[in-house]
Amino acid sequence: MTNGSGDARWEAELRSLREELGELRAEQKEMAQSIRQLLQTFRILAAHLGIAGEPYVPKGSDGSDDRDMRGFA
Repeated sequence: MTNGSGDARWEAELRSLREELGELRAEQKEMAQSIRQLLQTFRILAAHLGIAGEPYVPKGSDGSDDRDMRGFA
């Protein structure tokens, strides 16, 4: 086996991997767009049903809720 054919094989493999990576990135972008659309749909549905009037914020995440819970010291 000569060095030239080995190099050609590596170049072909790299080209194939680059194409596959490009396809995976395109699929990832499509999935991200689908997730954004799904999230928007859930937010609209929750607002329509009156489940959520404001975006969800966990208690204590902004530090404003420093009250002790009754029964816990």
